[in-house]
Amino acid sequence: MAFDEGLADRVRSLFQARRVAVLEKRMFGGLVFMLNGNMCCGVRNTELMLRLSNELAGDVAKRAHARPLDPTGKRIRSLVMISEHGTDVDQDLEEWVEIAYTFVRTLPVKDPSAKSPR
Repeated sequence: MAFDEGLADRVRSLFQARRVAVLEKRMFGGLVFMLNGNMCCGVRNTELMLRLSNELAGDVAKRAHARPLDPTGKRIRSLVMISEHGTDVDQDLEEWVEIAYTFVRTLPVKDPSAKSPR
């Protein structure tokens, strides 16, 4: 699983600056940052991945440097990818992460000991 370590470090620093505890997991072919058991954002290759509501994801995907995630030709409605050009500037990266962070904070906390059904 390849992902941009530099971008991951920049995202990690944003959470550390807020004193927000996140769990890092390798998923979706990259590294994701989990908040209260929910995926918040991640880094896949050189792009930033955001977890949003389906409606918000549709709106955000229309912005410059953003696109829906569709790894198999079928769009994952709650995930949006931000190109590396959209995260070059620290303030832009912070704004993208803030969008995902604000949404994920509204989700119920997941019990880490609960297994998801397969």
